Amino acid sequence: MGVAPIHLQIATQLGERTGPAIAAVIGAMAADGSLVVGDQLPTVRALASELGVSPSTVSEAWRILRDRGVIETDRRRGTRIRRTASTDGGRYWHVPVEPGTLALDLSTGTPDPALLPALATALSQLQVDLGASSYLDEPVVPELSAVLRKQWPFPPEALTVVNGAQDAIDRLIGAVVRFGDRVVVEDPTCPPLLDLLDLAGATVIGVKIDDAGMCPLALADALRDEPVAIFLQPRAHNPTGVSLSVDRADAVANLVAGTSTLVVEDDHSGAVAGADLHSIGTRLPHQCVHIRSFSKSHGPDLRLAAVGGSAAPIDALVRRRQLGPSWTSRLLQRVLLDLLGDKRVQHGVADAERAYAERRTNLISALQERGIEIPTTGSGLNLWVPVRDERDAVVALAAQGIGVAPGSPFKVHDPDHHHVRVTISALPADVSELADALARANQPFGRRTTGV
Repeated sequence: MGVAPIHLQIATQLGERTGPAIAAVIGAMAADGSLVVGDQLPTVRALASELGVSPSTVSEAWRILRDRGVIETDRRRGTRIRRTASTDGGRYWHVPVEPGTLALDLSTGTPDPALLPALATALSQLQVDLGASSYLDEPVVPELSAVLRKQWPFPPEALTVVNGAQDAIDRLIGAVVRFGDRVVVEDPTCPPLLDLLDLAGATVIGVKIDDAGMCPLALADALRDEPVAIFLQPRAHNPTGVSLSVDRADAVANLVAGTSTLVVEDDHSGAVAGADLHSIGTRLPHQCVHIRSFSKSHGPDLRLAAVGGSAAPIDALVRRRQLGPSWTSRLLQRVLLDLLGDKRVQHGVADAERAYAERRTNLISALQERGIEIPTTGSGLNLWVPVRDERDAVVALAAQGIGVAPGSPFKVHDPDHHHVRVTISALPADVSELADALARANQPFGRRTTGV
C-alpha cells in the first residue's frame, strides 16, 4: 500500500482549519521525516481546495513556514521543503562586538572578572574520588542538591544542574515546545532565547513590559492563544533591568492559574541581581520552572545553572540529557558547593552586587544630567538607553572606541523607538565621556557637536 498524497496526510493530522495550524502540521511532518528536503508541496489553490479553506489561509501557512526556513518557493519548481529551521545564527551574532577591537567594550553582558570570587582556594581544597563518577550516579551532587533546595524560592518537585542558563533554556524548549507552538516572551528580551525559539519553529508572542514586569492586559491577550510556555526574567531583566514587583508577580500568577501554560523563569544574574526575587513559583509551584545561574555571581567558566520546579519538564530534560552529556561535571559542582558555603565568597558576592548597583546609578545620574531619562528602579548588569537612531548610534560610538549592543536583536517587534544596550559591569570610574557620547547619540543630527 503506497504512501498517501501529501494533502491527505495534512488533512488527516489537521485539527482547526487555520494558517498556523496548517503550518504546524507541515512543520511537524518535516521534523519527523514524513517530509524531506526537496519534497514538493501542493499549490496554494490546490491545497486550499482539498482542505476546504480559502487560498489566503494556505498563503498564511506558507508565510509562517517561509519565515521559519521550512519551505522555499521557486516559480518554476513550486514550493518545496527546505529545512526544519533557520540555522544562520540569528539575532545573537548581531549583539557583541568582535573581542579586542574597541577600547571600551560594553556590549557583552558579562560580569567584571575583578569582582568574581577566586577559584584557586576551592580548586586546591577539592577532594573527590575521580573513579566514583558514573553514568548511573545521580546527575547532581547530593550535598549541592541539598544546598540548592534550601535556597530555592519555592519547594521544587525536581531539581537538576546543567551547563548555564542558556543550556537550561535550550533543553527546556526541547522538552516542552513543538513546531508551531505558541510561546510568550517579554518584549524586549534576550536574543538567544528568540533564536532558540526560532530554531524550534515556535510562534513567538511578545508581551510588552513596564517598570514592574509583563503588562497584565497584554499578557491576558496573549494567553487567549493558549501558549505552551511563558519565558520571563524575574529580576535584573536583560536588557532593561526591570524586576517583577510583588503585585505584578501576583497578577501574572493569577492570569496563568488554571491554564496549561508553563512559566519558565530565567534568574540569570542570581546573587548579583541587585533586586529581590518575586518568583511565580511561590504562587504556582506546580506550573513553574526556575533557572538559577551562577555565571555572573561566581564565574562564567563554571558553566553552572540549577533548574528546579515542576517535575514533568525537568524529568523530560534529564532523560533526554542522559542520551548526550548525561551530567554536568561533578568536579565543578563540588567547586560551586565549596563557594556557596564559603563566608568570604558570600561577602565578596555581596560586595560585587553593591558595586554593580553603584556603577549603574553613576551612569544613570550622568545621563539624566544630559537630559536622558532612564528609570532608576532597574538593576543588574545592563542599561537600556534610548537613542535617536540605533544603527547610527552604534557606529558613532564605535568610532570613539566604545562598543554597545544594538537594540533591535532584543525586540520581538520593531517599534519606532530605538535603543542600545550598555553593559555596566565594565564601566570606568569616570563615566562623563561615555555619558557625553550617549547623549550625542540621542540627539537629532542637526544638534550634534563633535568631540569624544
